[in-house]
Amino acid sequence: MSHVHLSRHGKLAELTLDNPARMNAFTVAMLDQLAAHLDEIERDRSVAAVMLTATGDRAFCTGADIMAWGGLTPAEFARHWVRDGHRIFDRLARLSKPTVAVLNGPAFGGGLELAAACDLRVMATGASLALPEAGVGIVPGWSGTQRLLRLMPEPMVKEMALFGHRIKADRALDCGFVAAVGDNPRTLAMGLLERALSLSPRAVEISKAMIHAAQNEDRAAMVEALGSAAIAATEDRSEGVAAFRDKRKPEFSGN
Repeated sequence: MSHVHLSRHGKLAELTLDNPARMNAFTVAMLDQLAAHLDEIERDRSVAAVMLTATGDRAFCTGADIMAWGGLTPAEFARHWVRDGHRIFDRLARLSKPTVAVLNGPAFGGGLELAAACDLRVMATGASLALPEAGVGIVPGWSGTQRLLRLMPEPMVKEMALFGHRIKADRALDCGFVAAVGDNPRTLAMGLLERALSLSPRAVEISKAMIHAAQNEDRAAMVEALGSAAIAATEDRSEGVAAFRDKRKPEFSGN
């Protein structure tokens, strides 16, 4: 059974966490489903933006399901569970399309890390954020001590990770982690996305790549991707390909 759904609304793709019985906590299958959907979205040129939502009214996502990782050996936990989750969340962060997470309820642990991998976040008035891993004897493993520190003040991250405190919506808004707070966060997200969908998809994609490069989010790949895009538009590139196909020496013009 799938617990991560992909739907389309015109140029908008919606990813929905659908495991409400477990407060949308991640299982191995959910990570795999999310990864597959992200690959599909990246290849689909008709998609211009992405909204990440969750079903139920109890939580956005409470992180990783302890029943999914509690029985793993130390090697399995480190090599597969943590690294696979990190890789998939990185995939979300590095999508070429703009993304907005709709935090309809608490976002704890991996749920907070998932939200942090999106470009923007909107939050329900009564929702909260937390990094509760130390309470079950583990540490944040899906970028909670890394990417999150680029989006929140260090003392606030420490307050969650070291002291077990929850951050309410108003504080998340004040520090800039969320773009808006309200009783209907989906409506807030749609307002942001409607504007994004009216912009040039290529200009948005390149702007996102440049911003991420400045923040060291996959900088090496971003630099080479931008350089490759620039060279692909040159006459020299066309001549090089044609010469290879015709088995002759290329005559480059520098254009």
